[in-house]
Amino acid sequence: MPFRSPLLATSLALAIASLAACSSTQPPAASAPPAPVAAAPAPAAAPITQSNAAQAASAAYDFDMDVFHPVVARNGMVSSEQELASRIGLQILKSGGNAVDAAVAMGFALAVALPNAGNIGGGGFMIVHDAKSGKNIALDFREVAPSKATRDMYVGADGKVIDGKSLYTHYAVGVPGTVAGMEHALKKWGSLPLSTVIAPSVKLADKGFTVSETLAKILEQEKKNMGQWPATQAIFWRNGEPLKRGDRLVQKDLAQSLRLIGQQGSKVFYEGAIARKLAAEMAPHAGALSLQDLKNYKVVEREPVRGTYRGYEIVTMPPPSSGGAHLIQILNMMERWPMNQWGANSAQSIHYMAEGMKLAYADRAEYLGDPDFVTVPLKGLTSKRYAEALAAGIDPYQARAGKDIKPGKPQPYESDQTTHYSVVDRMGNAVAVTYTLNTNFGSGIVAKGTGILLNNEMDDFSAKPGVANAYGLVGGDANAVAAGKRPLSSMTPTMVLKDGKPVLVTGSPGGARIITTVLQTVVNTIDFGMNPAEAAATPRFHHQWTPDELRVEKGISPDTVALLKSRGHNVAVKASMGRTQTIQLRDGMLYGASDPRNPDGQTLGY
Repeated sequence: MPFRSPLLATSLALAIASLAACSSTQPPAASAPPAPVAAAPAPAAAPITQSNAAQAASAAYDFDMDVFHPVVARNGMVSSEQELASRIGLQILKSGGNAVDAAVAMGFALAVALPNAGNIGGGGFMIVHDAKSGKNIALDFREVAPSKATRDMYVGADGKVIDGKSLYTHYAVGVPGTVAGMEHALKKWGSLPLSTVIAPSVKLADKGFTVSETLAKILEQEKKNMGQWPATQAIFWRNGEPLKRGDRLVQKDLAQSLRLIGQQGSKVFYEGAIARKLAAEMAPHAGALSLQDLKNYKVVEREPVRGTYRGYEIVTMPPPSSGGAHLIQILNMMERWPMNQWGANSAQSIHYMAEGMKLAYADRAEYLGDPDFVTVPLKGLTSKRYAEALAAGIDPYQARAGKDIKPGKPQPYESDQTTHYSVVDRMGNAVAVTYTLNTNFGSGIVAKGTGILLNNEMDDFSAKPGVANAYGLVGGDANAVAAGKRPLSSMTPTMVLKDGKPVLVTGSPGGARIITTVLQTVVNTIDFGMNPAEAAATPRFHHQWTPDELRVEKGISPDTVALLKSRGHNVAVKASMGRTQTIQLRDGMLYGASDPRNPDGQTLGY
């Protein structure tokens, strides 16, 4: 393939060799680059030291100067996208529960109060820090493809992807993992019984709550997809229309399902009365999720992906999430750049970070998938040596065209309708959870008699590798559909540690933009010394290699946009990105903030 610049040719050769050398597994071969030619030197930068970043991150908050202020507490803190769920989590902490108890309670509460993303019919990931042992654990309760799923199940006789089949049909549903994941966490690291932590959610579903403006708008947006299912309409419709702001959302069937889970544990969901109702919903659709699929579901404890950035340890989610690997990959590139000197959201900072994002997302498409099915060169992707080789190819004066970056194939579209929450308790335990139904309300299908909305996570697979999906993007072979496989994700629950103890707990929804949202939260904290409220309020930017577009939020200055365009960036101002829920631990206090991009979010502490 023709390379855009000699600099790219040289650095790509070094990067490929570096990735292979750093990993115990060789990556797929790439086309050989042309002979190296000397490249223009990068502008000189002052020496980069960890002390500069450490000083920024540990500088005392100036509450007279700061425009945005975090919630402050001493004993415990919760941060989520729904105030009702945060209240439940805080009450668990105040009544003597630990961070895992509160996190599990909030997971069930969000299934009630944030039905478009919170769930028991979906799946996700959890990072746990156990203060007593000092251990960090990654819990994978991602959905899996049913046993009868096949590579071409979404492809018609004409060889084309069948529109909507992986989104709004019974064939879109993966085996849910949330209930198993929550129970696993509670049994292993919690201190309260399941019946206790789930009781507030049973009451909330049974008595109902007032629909907010945010939820009403989402219901209206999803009217077409949800309106085709009578069991869904029975819950979320009134007088032939979706619920409006001020209406009361009561979920009696969901309350009963939660009550059964509290009494009988996850077994009732995967083998008992609830499982039979889920299977009955699927039975008319040959090849969809079955009772045996539910019975076979397993939660997986994984070793977190770890990295370092300016003296801090980054602990985050491994595959099948791509988030952790590429968060660390980009941070490894950034560590060689004087971000603190360049300043937050300067043209220089955005240029270099965006170029690093492109390289990471190209690798995401090529190498990432379920590690139980494909070989992921994780050690190489997260190595400092590989990042150095990639960073050396970044042109300081010119953006690189996405089409000139190899290896890789464009990744599939990933919905941004996910949710994240964070919890810290008085003992120093911390939990970061990101989970989802995929799109808003998932498939839109409520299994009759359960009140449970079912995911459409199968759309996170490549419906047909190499062919565009409904969103105009195509996926790679590593993420092809296969029975029992977990789809690739960008969910990135993350903790930053210093001397083995958490100093930052964060995460975000946002689909493919999760990685860059979490990245900017970490950088805003460490390099720019922002408190959690400032870090959340700062305008964001994103580049995912394809489409070749530098997406920025409103608030990036016109002068900066002009400078970026002069370097060849295709800049587009678009809707807001990410909705972080962040807790910072410093000086014996807790500082937290819910992203202002979601007005329903709430951080609470005591």
